[in-house]
Order: sequence, then structure tokens, then C-alpha cells
Amino acid sequence: MLDTARQLPLFEANQNESGQAPGFSVRVSPRAKRLSIKVFPRGRVEVVVPRRTSARTVRNFVEENRDWIDRARLSFGETYTPEVFRLPVEIHLPAIDLQVSVRYRPEVGSKDVRYRFSQAIVTLSGNTNNEQLCVKALKRWLAGVARRAFEPQLQSLSLLTDVPFKKMHIRLQRTCWGSRSSSGTISLNLSLLFLDPALTRYLLIHELCHGRHMNHSKRFWKLVSQFEPNYRQLDRRLGESWRDVPTWLGVY
Repeated sequence: MLDTARQLPLFEANQNESGQAPGFSVRVSPRAKRLSIKVFPRGRVEVVVPRRTSARTVRNFVEENRDWIDRARLSFGETYTPEVFRLPVEIHLPAIDLQVSVRYRPEVGSKDVRYRFSQAIVTLSGNTNNEQLCVKALKRWLAGVARRAFEPQLQSLSLLTDVPFKKMHIRLQRTCWGSRSSSGTISLNLSLLFLDPALTRYLLIHELCHGRHMNHSKRFWKLVSQFEPNYRQLDRRLGESWRDVPTWLGVY
């Protein structure tokens, strides 16, 4: 799994998300042995906790590490400047070299928002005065685009690496660019559409190689290097690429 945040160096966790707590989100991990904290590029704070951790324990842990959280947010703030939320009128997807225009067609009395894509134009129709519904419709469109773009590429790289996978899921993941389960399901973040194609290719290779090594051991990186010799530089770039994901998508 490739994380995209700065993590207090305690323990790694996986993806099962839980409820919210004041000022930060909480994610319960079956694999977590201790509490850990992640701060994301635009300031979101996530606390990863073992099962059956009390709310008081979580709050105390956050307060004990408040200085570290503030420093991480300050450091991110030097690169990720605050942006005002605006619905897009154009969307650029470098991963597939696609530039589209977005048009909004309000319909009186409509309670939802639908999308239609034709000739490089995404048209949203319905209750387009509701920004949240518009974003949800755009996410549905992007998920379809990502599936059609990444599944053939993943299949091709699976043949190249000789590492099979069982299924591919497209999600708007908040903690990583991609992940692979022990059952062989590869989950990809639809935000990859906003990245350089070289980065998306590296991410796919990375997750495929976890089919041989479900860790980041020397053997894992040796396998990755066989198919992407420039993996170190690409891995660093990937960790810095959340600046390329538009604010309106609501990831951070």
C-alpha cells in the first residue's frame, strides 16, 4: 500500500474506516497494535486505532502529539496553499491525456444530478445548484473513466510482471494511491487520473508486486526494480503528487 500522508512513526494500518471524532477522523484497523496519526496535505488528521480503543484514549493520544500535528500541518502548508472550493468548468486528466469541459444545466424541481459525457464535454443536469450533488456526479463519471483506463493497463502489466490479480476496484481512497488485498484484489484511487502517466504505471507495478511480497522488504523492492528501475524517484514524486489533485474532489 502506498500512503500519501505524513505519519507519526508508530505502526502501519490498513483501510477499514470508522467514525469521526472532534477535530480528526478515526480509522479502526484490525492489524493495528498501537495508535498512530496521519496528517494529510491539506490538513486533515486521521488517527488509526486498534479495535476496542476508547474515545478517551484517542483524545488523549491526539493531545499528547498535538505539537507534532501542528508541525506537520505547518510543513504541508508551505506547499499546499489553501484553495477556495469551486466547481470545475474544465477538467484535465494527464494520466490519459484527456481535457474536458464541464457544463451545468439546472432543472427546476430535480432532486438529483445526472451526468452525460460526449465529445469531450461532461454535462451535469438536474439540481446543479447543489454543489455536493455535482461533485458526486463527477466522481461517478471519473470512476468509470478510471476503470476503462486502468484495467487494460493493469492486465498488460500483470502479464509483464507475471503476477496475477483477481479483481480491480476503483475508489476515492483517502489514505493511499492504491492497495492490494491478500485475496488478490487491487484497489486504485480514481485520483490517479490527475497524475503523470509514468506515476500511474509505477503505482500499478508497485501493487502488482505486492502479490509476491505483501510488505516493503528488500525482496519486494528488488522485484519492483526489475520492471521500473527508476522506482525511487517515482515513489518520491508520487508522495508529493497530491498537489495535482483538485480541491473540488474533496480528498483533502
